[in-house]
Amino acid sequence: MVTVKITVLGACGAWPEAGQACSGYLVEHDGFRLVMDLGYAALPRLLEHVPAERVDAVWISHGHPDHCADLNPLLRARALGGEPVAALPVLAPPGALHAVLALDRPGMLDGACAVEDVVPGASFELGPFRADTRLLPHHVPNAGIRLSAGGAVLAYTGDTGPSPEVVELAHDADLLLAEATYVEEVPGGNAPYLTSARQAGAQAALAGAGRLTLTHLWPGTDRAAARRAAAEGFGGPVDVAAVGQVIDLGGRAEG
Repeated sequence: MVTVKITVLGACGAWPEAGQACSGYLVEHDGFRLVMDLGYAALPRLLEHVPAERVDAVWISHGHPDHCADLNPLLRARALGGEPVAALPVLAPPGALHAVLALDRPGMLDGACAVEDVVPGASFELGPFRADTRLLPHHVPNAGIRLSAGGAVLAYTGDTGPSPEVVELAHDADLLLAEATYVEEVPGGNAPYLTSARQAGAQAALAGAGRLTLTHLWPGTDRAAARRAAAEGFGGPVDVAAVGQVIDLGGRAEG
C-alpha cells in the first residue's frame, strides 16, 4: 500500500511551550521528504527523523517566524555541514522569506537554497505530489496547500481566518490539518485572520474531509477542550497535533 506519512515536528502557535516546537510537519511519500513550515524549535525535531542533507524540499505557508524561523538553521546545516549538497528547493509566497534569509551575511546561504516564489492560487508538481494552493486570509499573505499523491489528499491551512477558500482547499481531503489558535472564538481584530477549533470543525464538515487534526494552538490552550469544540461540528475523527505524532494516509494499493 502506498501511503502519505505525516510526522508532526511542532504544533504550537506564536511561540513554543517548554519541550515543544512551533509549526512544522514532515510529509513523506515514495521516498520524497517534504517539510511544510519550519517554525521555532522545529529543526531539532526534524533531525530526529532525517538528516538535513536528506530533505528534498520545503514549503513555507507565510513569513511569520513561528512558521519559518528554523529554515535558517536548516540551511546552515546544509551549507556548513561539510559534504556539499544541492541547493534545497524552498517554495513560499513572494517575499515571505526575506526576513529569515537576511539573518546571515549576504551570500552565505546562496548555494544552500533555491527559492521558488509561488503566487497563491498556483498549482504545480512537487516531487511525487500534485500541489494546489489557495490564498487564505491572514495578517500577511498566507498560502494554504493541498497535496495529492498515491490516491491520498492532505490539506494544510497555514494560518487563516474562516473562509470558503479553506472549504475548497479541503474538499474531500483525507486529512485537513487546520490552524485552531483559539477554542471557541477568535478575539477582537484577529477574528478575520485566525480560526478557532469550533470554526475548524465546521469548515471540515463543509469540506467533507475524512479527518481533522487541529494545530497551532495558543500556548496553554486546553487541548481536550479544543478537540471537543471541533468535534461538535464535525462528524469525523478529530485530534490535536502533538510533537512526534505520525499520521498515515492510506492510498492506492501497489501492483
